[in-house]
Amino acid sequence: MQLGDVLDSVTLDVATSSIEVTHVEIDSRECVPGTLFFAMPGTKVHGVSFIDDAARHGAVAAVSSEPFGAVIPVVVVPESQLYALMAHASSAVVGHPGQELDLVGVTGTNGKTSVTSLVGSLARALGWNGASIGTLTNERTTPASPELFRSLAHLARGFDVERPRSVVALEVSSHALHQHRVEGLRFTVTAFTNLGHDHLDYHRTMEEYFAVKSQLFTLEHAKRAVIWCDDSYGLRLADMTSLPVTRVRRSDAVDVTESMQGTIFFWRGHLVNTPLIGGYNVDNALMAMEILRSLGASESDIAASMADVEGVPGRFQVVSAEGLVVIVDYAHTPEGLRRLLEDVRRLMNGGRIITVFGCGGDRDRAKRRQMGEVASSLSQITIVTSDNPRSEEPDAIIDSIIEGTVAGATVLRMADRRSAIAEAIRLGEPGDVVVLAGKGHETTQVIGDVVLPFDDRVVAREFLK
Repeated sequence: MQLGDVLDSVTLDVATSSIEVTHVEIDSRECVPGTLFFAMPGTKVHGVSFIDDAARHGAVAAVSSEPFGAVIPVVVVPESQLYALMAHASSAVVGHPGQELDLVGVTGTNGKTSVTSLVGSLARALGWNGASIGTLTNERTTPASPELFRSLAHLARGFDVERPRSVVALEVSSHALHQHRVEGLRFTVTAFTNLGHDHLDYHRTMEEYFAVKSQLFTLEHAKRAVIWCDDSYGLRLADMTSLPVTRVRRSDAVDVTESMQGTIFFWRGHLVNTPLIGGYNVDNALMAMEILRSLGASESDIAASMADVEGVPGRFQVVSAEGLVVIVDYAHTPEGLRRLLEDVRRLMNGGRIITVFGCGGDRDRAKRRQMGEVASSLSQITIVTSDNPRSEEPDAIIDSIIEGTVAGATVLRMADRRSAIAEAIRLGEPGDVVVLAGKGHETTQVIGDVVLPFDDRVVAREFLK
């Protein structure tokens, strides 16, 4: 594809316009022959510093907001247009795959991964093509535009053309919306789960955070919306959007029966029997079912197919169900941790909750005290440990968390996460529940610049033996 067609909104000279482009990339090390390299602004170094390296790896042209003398042509555009232009170029080079799919965009603080995974799983259970893109499939919650559109194209090529629908559910983070990563996509359905304290290191205030999330609920981005309205921000969004809205509430699930083996309830008059565990998974299931209903599936088929959905890795995942129960969950916000621990208490028959958790380094610091308060008020024993400390000192993060713990609570500190999990299991007795929160499905731990293998589920099973 010629560069003039890829950058059809930019005026180029004839020679530059005729350059053949086969790939779009933002990492110079990933460039191959035929790559259009986008030199993006960075927190420390501008991408223009890597244009020559991109050229050595095969880049044939670059786009930047800063002029740069290089061996390949450099197209200079205003920084305000750079991200949207990259999304457009990324889509064009792989053939605009979003146009072939029923796209579902899910945003919110908690529940994005679960809802997108359930939508993909439920679509497959219905006999459709179904997949999800997000935390479980890519490095970022919402991949950068080149990776995102390559992922969409890969899924579209792999789907069975004989199936009636092809659904891809995409986690849409606030960072992605702010950085225009999904520019040019029009979702068949957009969904909102909730809004809680997170990412305020990036957005500064809850109002700013909400305003960014709200951008997804416009006619430019979607055809209709499914919104969780037991959340005050969700109710506000449902009232203000111009999209047709399906409002979802917990009361939509009737006669709910929960256990450590699964959940049963009635939805729209139909029996739902699902292996999903926990009250917040009832909320996620309701959202996923209403999304599939908005896509045209029948209510009875949706309800019956919920028996075949796959559990979401690291979301209320029961590692041990006999004697000492061990649950691994990704809860990493105050609201998410509260919901998790309240669900655990409701499902228990006596016994104690022993919670192991930490907070990520180089991320929203304001939530640390709140999470300390939540964990220590809802657990009989709280062990504060490391999550992914990144460049911060683990003990400094732990100090911040412990400042929020309630007076008189039993709180231990163990910076080494492996040791903390071992101690929780050692302290546990039959009837107790050990909750390992914060990392969920993750299989690594980031300490400084080192990425180490670490999986809460694997470590817990080791000590349970």
